[in-house]
Amino acid sequence: MATKIITPKQQMRAAQSFAFFSSVAIVVPVLIPFWIAASIFAYASTANHPCTRVCEYLVPAGYRFYGLLGTWVVLLNFSSNMAGWVGGALNLAIIIWVVSILVIVPLGIRDILRAQHEPWQKITIETE
Repeated sequence: MATKIITPKQQMRAAQSFAFFSSVAIVVPVLIPFWIAASIFAYASTANHPCTRVCEYLVPAGYRFYGLLGTWVVLLNFSSNMAGWVGGALNLAIIIWVVSILVIVPLGIRDILRAQHEPWQKITIETE
């Protein structure tokens, strides 16, 4: 059997990736549909990482992003009613976008910085 080494830098990048790309997608709304599709693959590939600490960074970032998108579904179903409350559809879209940034970006930055300061260790795994 062959062995593979996972470096500390690779583990750190895996832990940071979901939070980073979620933050970028929320700040640049045009990227959201692309990240929704790509995030499924990113989440699935990182969820079975040999280092459990990587998963400890992935799961909360995934909950935040997918929870926000679930909230969007509910909000957008009632957007015609809510637009009248805030002065129009554009105002509602801006409010939803700003709240989304406040939910995803600060906590994503926190996770990225925490992962950067984590004492990662080299892992050796056996592959077939």
